[in-house]
Amino acid sequence: MNLANRPRIGVMGPSECAAEILDLARETGRIIARRGAILVCGGGCGVMDAAAEGAKSEGGLTIGILPGASAAEANPHIDLPIVTDMGNARNVINVLTSQAVIAIAGGPGTLSEIALALKCRVPVVALRSWSIVAPGGGVPEGYIAVSSPEEAVDTALGLAR
Repeated sequence: MNLANRPRIGVMGPSECAAEILDLARETGRIIARRGAILVCGGGCGVMDAAAEGAKSEGGLTIGILPGASAAEANPHIDLPIVTDMGNARNVINVLTSQAVIAIAGGPGTLSEIALALKCRVPVVALRSWSIVAPGGGVPEGYIAVSSPEEAVDTALGLAR
């Protein structure tokens, strides 16, 4: 399959988290690669590193959208580092590069990526992530909570535009 035709699935999550969250991210990355999709992430540590490691273990392609000014900041599992020198503002590039986003756990940075994705109409699949309720009640359109890495990837691929 031509690279331009392969789905791009973003994996967003915290840079610091428990080992069980890293395991979820690693398995999510493996499944993304097995399904032939490209993994997009922030290129750093934590969930980003674990997801990229999982994808690489299955021969997948990984893109890291880096906050700083050096490609050397990328974790060792990133094939294509995108240097932005934009700090947290690079989150919008993470989101817009992705055709669907999988949010795994997460802190405020992940929450900002979720909000940007919803604003930009990029579907968000939440795996043990934020519980989002719209002001009038209910879950925002395009936000789907799932319970396993396999369900997360299958849902994201189904929603990828």
